[in-house]
Amino acid sequence: MILIIDFGSQYNQLIARRVREHHVYCQIEPPNIPFDKIRALRPEGIILSGGPASIYEKGAPRADPTIFDVGVPILGICYGMQFMMHTLGGEVIRADKREYGFAELRIKGPKGIFAGISDTTRCWMSHGDSIGRLPKGFRATASTANTKIAAAENTNRHLYGLQFHPEVVHTPEGKRMLGNFLFDICRCKKTWTMKSFIRNAVDEIRHEAVNSRVILGLSGGVDSSVAAALIHQAIGDRLTCVFVDNGVLRENEAGKVLDLFKSHLRMNVRFARAGRRFVKALKGVTDPERKRKIIGRLFIRVFEGEARKIKGVSFLAQGTLYPDLIESRSAFGGPTAIIKSHHNVGGLPKRMKLKLIEPLKHLFKDEVRLLGKELGLPDELIWRQPFPGPGLAVRIIGEVTEKRLSILRRADAILLEEIRNAGYYGKLWQSFAVLLPIKSVGIMGDQRTYEHIIAIRAVTSEDAMTADWAQLPDTVLGSISNRIINEVRGVNRVVYDISSKPPSTIEWE
Repeated sequence: MILIIDFGSQYNQLIARRVREHHVYCQIEPPNIPFDKIRALRPEGIILSGGPASIYEKGAPRADPTIFDVGVPILGICYGMQFMMHTLGGEVIRADKREYGFAELRIKGPKGIFAGISDTTRCWMSHGDSIGRLPKGFRATASTANTKIAAAENTNRHLYGLQFHPEVVHTPEGKRMLGNFLFDICRCKKTWTMKSFIRNAVDEIRHEAVNSRVILGLSGGVDSSVAAALIHQAIGDRLTCVFVDNGVLRENEAGKVLDLFKSHLRMNVRFARAGRRFVKALKGVTDPERKRKIIGRLFIRVFEGEARKIKGVSFLAQGTLYPDLIESRSAFGGPTAIIKSHHNVGGLPKRMKLKLIEPLKHLFKDEVRLLGKELGLPDELIWRQPFPGPGLAVRIIGEVTEKRLSILRRADAILLEEIRNAGYYGKLWQSFAVLLPIKSVGIMGDQRTYEHIIAIRAVTSEDAMTADWAQLPDTVLGSISNRIINEVRGVNRVVYDISSKPPSTIEWE
């Protein structure tokens, strides 16, 4: 395995994805990870991520300097390289010219990290500091027009630094560079597959939940469904899935989920009808974070009620993923900025007295889909677009009411139907409708109207960490707009969201 130290880079999850694409397992930990824990993890190599800080800033993240004495190869990327050079006796200085975006990398020799790489290649830079002086034993291995030391190495200690970002697609040969580090330098083997993950996860679940019952909140989405299938394979009927109708689901959602899991997958499923409780609790609430927290707390209370009805329950299972943890709080105590909270991250009330099982918490969404395929789940479920835990509540901007839910449900159903009919559903990461908190003037049947506005959101992405708005054909957008305005009472205008992530998020709330 490869250990990744999170110094706060927006790309740290991307580093992990690139490592796993090489079928090598990796794990992200904060800079303050104890030396003993590093030893216990027994990594074949360590990657120090980039980060927004300057090494000389007060409070800049730092790892224990003894990390360089672990005895395994270490690769520092951007800030990670600067931390390495500064800690080992080099000098980091404010660059005369900051370097952001594409740069031409000139390589001094096709060896080590750069084995098989072109003499000149494009790379992606994002830094305001540079290496002024290398520590003893290091030599520069690449440069750009603005950065004299764009890469450096100490082959005797197996230490390597890259001032640019090899993990992003803007560095075309970056994947090859990371592969050189993993296989030529760290001597890793390609053992990270979904088959191996299932074997290990099943063993862990059986060991952790021995002779105990587990309950799992089933939403019908990919994450909870794959978690349910995995845990069911491990403990069978000792798993009880609880489907909570929280009142903010899409059209016909409950019936489809129950039919799949009870009739086809033969799992124990309890149905908790609590829609009115959720909508009532959301009355008058407009702040998106308050919505998420209200739904999360009430979701737990519903679970408490269901748990009391099942004897011997000791565990609550959740479909938490890596990006959930990253966007909710600093990654495992790391310095990554908080974006938004997730309803399934943050622990459980002490009174609930249930332990957590989160078998997917180290997986990305694309890995979860591969896992679902390996577990035999139907393609319709595996390739289902993500749906937020708080449901339509965070796709209604402003207060959530039964009337507004009814409008959005119908508009969203029409949108998805048209996207499928046009053959775009599988090409998009997400596509959904948003009900805006404003009205606009329109004309219908020669009469003035003053009604709601629906925004359409459709994006392409690999992992939801970044996303681009989808350039859907005019004919598809026109068909969606025409049907929504004609078929959904209370809507007289449809707009299309053409913002990317970042700076926007995929969901509006």
